[in-house]
Amino acid sequence: MAGAVADLFLFGASVLLLLSILLSRVSQRLGIPALLFFLALGMLAGSDGPGGIYFDDARLAQGLGVMALAFILFSGGLDTEWGKVRPVLLPGVVLATLGVALTALLVGFFASLILGFSPLQGLLLGAIVSSTDAAAVFSVLRSQGVRLKERLKALLELESGINDPMAILLTVGLTSLLLGAAQPKDLVWMGLKQLGLGLVLGYILGRGITWAWDQWGFQYRGLGLLLSFSLVLFSYGLTAVLGGSGFAAVYVAGLVVGQLSLRRKEELLLFHEGVAWIMQVLMFLVLGLLVFPSRLPEVAPKGALLALFLMFVARPLAAALCLFPFRWSWQEVLLVGWVGLRGAVPIVLATYPLLAGLPGAATLFNLVFFIVLFSVALQGPTLGFVARRLGLEEEKPADARPS
Repeated sequence: MAGAVADLFLFGASVLLLLSILLSRVSQRLGIPALLFFLALGMLAGSDGPGGIYFDDARLAQGLGVMALAFILFSGGLDTEWGKVRPVLLPGVVLATLGVALTALLVGFFASLILGFSPLQGLLLGAIVSSTDAAAVFSVLRSQGVRLKERLKALLELESGINDPMAILLTVGLTSLLLGAAQPKDLVWMGLKQLGLGLVLGYILGRGITWAWDQWGFQYRGLGLLLSFSLVLFSYGLTAVLGGSGFAAVYVAGLVVGQLSLRRKEELLLFHEGVAWIMQVLMFLVLGLLVFPSRLPEVAPKGALLALFLMFVARPLAAALCLFPFRWSWQEVLLVGWVGLRGAVPIVLATYPLLAGLPGAATLFNLVFFIVLFSVALQGPTLGFVARRLGLEEEKPADARPS
C-alpha cells in the first residue's frame, strides 16, 4: 500500500514537471511569464482544483522557497558580467535598497490611507511586494524578441539580483515589530549586520567555491558538480546562522565565481542554470498548491487597487527618485519604473507573518498572491511593447559587406 502511494506521488510529480516544461515553451511563444503558468498549474493541482491535492504546510513551502531562491540568486550571480555591471553599480545599489524602501513606504501609505490598514500593517504589505523578479523580466523580453541596451539591461539585472535581501530584512523586521519582539532601533543594527556579513562572507565563500572546484572537481565530474551544489547551500546556511543575509551571500558568491578563471567553467554554468530552472519550477508549483483559489475573490478588489498603485505610482516614483541624481533619460526611467514584475519572492515573504502567527496573516498572504498574479498578467505581455515605444532596444549591427 505504501509503495503504491509512493508510485502515485512520483507519477503525479513527473506529470506536473513535464507540464511545467511544456507550458514554459508556450509562455515563450505568447510572451507571457512562465511563472504565471507554473502558479496556475499548482493552483489547478491543489485542493480547489481538479487535482485535489490538499497542501497547507506554509513552513515546508517557505523552506523550499528559501532553498530555491538561494540557487536562483547564485545562478544569477554566475551569469552577471562584472564589466557590464560595474558602470551601473551605484544606481543599481540605490534602486535595490532605497528604491525598495521607498516602494514599501508608498504602498504602506496607500494601504493605510485608502484601504484601512494600520500604518505598520500597510508598511509590512509594502515590504513584502517591494522586490522585483529578474528571471521573469528577462524571460519575457527574450520571448518577445527585445534586446535592451546594455547599460539598461545591466542596471535591471543588478537591481533585481540584489533587491531581495532588503525586502526580506524589512519583512522580518516589521513582522517582529508588529509582534512586539523588536524595537525600531533594532532594525538599523540588524540591517547593517545582515547586509555587511552577507557581502563579506559572500566574497570569501565565492573564493572558497572557486578553489574547491579547481582542486576537487575533476577526478569524478559528477561529484564535482555535487560539490558546487553543496557549497551553495553551505554559503547560504553559514551566513544565515551567523546572522547575515544568506541571499546576499549566495549572489555575491556567484558573482565572484563568475568573474574568475576556472577549468570547465562552462560546465559549472550550465549545471547551475539547470538547477535554477528546476528550483524555479518546484517553487512556483508548491506556492501555487499553497494558495486556495476560492479565497482570492474576497481580496480581489483591494488586491487590484494595490497592484495598480504599485505598478503606476509606487514603483515608477521610487525609480524616478532613485535615478534622478544619475542623469538617466526619462525613457530609461519610465521603463525601469514599468519593469517591476513581482515573482515568487513576495509570495515566499508572505509566509513569514503567516508562520509567526500575526493576526490577519492569512488574508495578507492571499492579498500578496493576488497582487503577484495581477502584476504578471498585466505587465508581462506589455514589456516588449513599452521598450520598443520608448526606443530602448539595442540597435542591430549592420550586415557585413564584402570589400
